[in-house]
Amino acid sequence: MITSLDQLDFQKTYSYADYLSWQFDEFVELIKGKIMPMSAPTRVHQKISMNLSRIISNYLLQNNLHCEVYAAPFDVRLLKNPYETSEDRIGKTDKQIYTVVQPDLCVICDLEKLDDKGCKGSPDLIIEIISDGNAKNAKHDIVDKFEIYAENGVPEYWLVRPTEQSIQKFVIDTDTNEYQFKGIFAINSTITSSVLPNLEIEINEVFRDRNKL
Repeated sequence: MITSLDQLDFQKTYSYADYLSWQFDEFVELIKGKIMPMSAPTRVHQKISMNLSRIISNYLLQNNLHCEVYAAPFDVRLLKNPYETSEDRIGKTDKQIYTVVQPDLCVICDLEKLDDKGCKGSPDLIIEIISDGNAKNAKHDIVDKFEIYAENGVPEYWLVRPTEQSIQKFVIDTDTNEYQFKGIFAINSTITSSVLPNLEIEINEVFRDRNKL
């Protein structure tokens, strides 16, 4: 039984079935079978996450949309992996899944993708909050996750930058499965969503009380 992160071989390829068997407190992600340890979020990070979660949750309720928003820790199993090319991935077993991420926030509108373990398949919107002062974690969000989310066809991806108090928006090109940059939204501007109709978020609200922390 694996009870410590130190017992794992970081050069080995693991599946979601392996991931479920681990009995330690640390949070990790799997990217194409490779272990990616997660560091604890800062207070600023958590405040921004709560602001966004509140805004999006209220929007979903007010518009009677049958979508759900979840904050980390929440397992999202992405079904595309480098070990097969079949597009029929829904029937995958835990042993056949090699990518498990915990986005800071995600919105799922196809509720059939949800089960007691989390989300099996791509959310409609994923939001990651860049960790200030942690270059390794920042690279993970900006490069590693950016690529894996595009490969799996996540329709929309936001990168929140607390230091700059801005959000970068990317929308998938379904022909190329590559993200198209849709702009940087900073203080005194409003960001909209390409997948959630009529969602408008004032950037000032996202970073509300940021300077008091």
